[in-house]
Amino acid sequence: MIDDIKKDAESRMKKSLEALHSNFNKIRTGRAHPSILDAVTVEYYGSQMPLNQVASVNVEDARTLTVVPWEQSMVPKIEKAIMTSDLGLNPASAGNVIRVPMPMLTEETRKGYIKQARQEAEHARVAVRNVRRDANGDFKSLLKDKDITEDEQHQGEDAIQKLTDSIVAEIDKALESKERDLMQV
Repeated sequence: MIDDIKKDAESRMKKSLEALHSNFNKIRTGRAHPSILDAVTVEYYGSQMPLNQVASVNVEDARTLTVVPWEQSMVPKIEKAIMTSDLGLNPASAGNVIRVPMPMLTEETRKGYIKQARQEAEHARVAVRNVRRDANGDFKSLLKDKDITEDEQHQGEDAIQKLTDSIVAEIDKALESKERDLMQV
């Protein structure tokens, strides 16, 4: 039972860390990266589809993405979807290729993105702490039902705390790395 609680807590904490990495990918740095457009959805035959399911997204150079739709008729819809997204990008189409240049980041926008990254990291830390709280509650209920001893409860809580500390350290390291990326000119 104790091992099940630990495994469940570990998998939930790692999911929080993965969610943080995916959220960090949506915060754009000055460089082009295909994951910047992951949040963009395009209307495709009456339903909303992620951009990467109706076109291929590639890096042309350090500051330009190319989007090649699988159907010629999708070019204007994809262009409009990228423009109306909250990413602040202005795509330009040339035939059936859409080029998306990455604008230079000003000092003000960099600070705004750093603030956003810090908020995402704090949300991840809170999620990890909530998982710790749930696991410790499970240990307390097992003790109350006399399924485990007090020593086993304390050992389980210590293990969960060590896991929490290591995941929070990974979150801090990821935030530090993202801040460094954002401050590079």
